[in-house]
Amino acid sequence: MSDPIQFTEASPRFALPFLFAAQSQKEFFVNEALARTDILLHPAIQAEIPVPPANPADGHCWLVADGGTGEWTGRDGLIAGYSSGSWIFAIPTTGMRIYDLSKGQYRLFRDGWIGPDAPAQPTGGTAPDTELRAAFADLIEALTNAGIFPVT
Repeated sequence: MSDPIQFTEASPRFALPFLFAAQSQKEFFVNEALARTDILLHPAIQAEIPVPPANPADGHCWLVADGGTGEWTGRDGLIAGYSSGSWIFAIPTTGMRIYDLSKGQYRLFRDGWIGPDAPAQPTGGTAPDTELRAAFADLIEALTNAGIFPVT
């Protein structure tokens, strides 16, 4: 028979708290894990800002911009979610994607948050170049609609 699994205090990727036998106030740990899961499951941020909003709505999330202040001091690059009157912070992991509602595009975490800029529309050229320019414009539109490029 194999040895039982030995758990640490929290999950390795997103620090979701684990429960232990005979643990007091289990509801606190379960509720914290559910609140973090709510932030991390298909995450969408309102915008990237350095200052906590004055009147955040429950369930809304932001990306803490460089130079975070107030309750966000020292939390640059983290996802800040507002739940039940307090802030919950999630540390991003490589490969995590979030949808930025203010830009209408996805962002990827790879040694920091990155998002592509839309390429410039082609200009110039001669008459045979018309079909290529139209195809390129259609490609840019499709990638924008897929959330790859920002909405302009």
